[in-house]
Amino acid sequence: MQQIAVIGAGTMGNGIAHVFAQHQYQVNLIDVAAPALEKALTTIRQNLERQLAKGTITEEIKTHTLEHIRTFTSLAEGVKDASLVVEAATENITLKLKIFAELDQYAPADAILATNTSSISITRIAAATKRPEKVIGMHFMNPVPVMKLVEIINGYATAKEVTSAIVTLSEKLEKVPCVVNDYPGFIANRILMPMINEAICSLYEGVAGVNEIDTVMKLGMAHPMGPLQLADFIGLDVCLSILQVLHDGFGNPKYAPCPLLVNMVTAGYLGVKSGEGFYKYTKGSKELVVSERFK
Repeated sequence: MQQIAVIGAGTMGNGIAHVFAQHQYQVNLIDVAAPALEKALTTIRQNLERQLAKGTITEEIKTHTLEHIRTFTSLAEGVKDASLVVEAATENITLKLKIFAELDQYAPADAILATNTSSISITRIAAATKRPEKVIGMHFMNPVPVMKLVEIINGYATAKEVTSAIVTLSEKLEKVPCVVNDYPGFIANRILMPMINEAICSLYEGVAGVNEIDTVMKLGMAHPMGPLQLADFIGLDVCLSILQVLHDGFGNPKYAPCPLLVNMVTAGYLGVKSGEGFYKYTKGSKELVVSERFK
């Protein structure tokens, strides 16, 4: 499995391309927007420079990593020789179904089609193809070059040999694969998102402030980041979307998104990406400043 195609040049896509290329795989990075591809290459170059400065890679590895990445704006061209396609487009079911229907048409018949979705049903995505046995979830964690976990999700029809191949490949990337089955939220987000939602509800109900909630979880539960800061990092819109998938999928009110989260997303306060969520973010500063709205 040497030729890898990655669809989507955003945060996850460029991280996935980076990791594959660093491990000697030829990567075709695909995005409909040429500026997004240029930005992705800049990000990968900067991340490689950080690794070089820390001494975790050599100048030779940096050079060959960049040499192993090619960019395409045409999906058909980018996937035509791929043995594995990893889709890392926006977390939108309509878009993903469209992409997978096209992949089924343009990717080689024996290619494995993987999705980096964090919550959308693998079985539903696979149903957009004529090869559901070759469709699997390959959920990397952000930031991809740093985080070790790959949550591998079997769709209802995923073949055992496909799962085995993706487990082996993940290990070759020096990742730790964990195989789970296709139910709403899988494991990572089925457990994480209700915790984040409960933290937001605790703030909403006035039980404690932003700092207090995050400090309790960091110092009391040994979490490296508090749940509200983590929600900001993930993106409050993404958190809301995943909670809605859980709520719709299980029909259980315990997954209902907190009204405060709904209001914040509606108002455009999405966390790091918008500059403000539970905390306020200033470019160039790492200091955590609680949003004035919660003081």
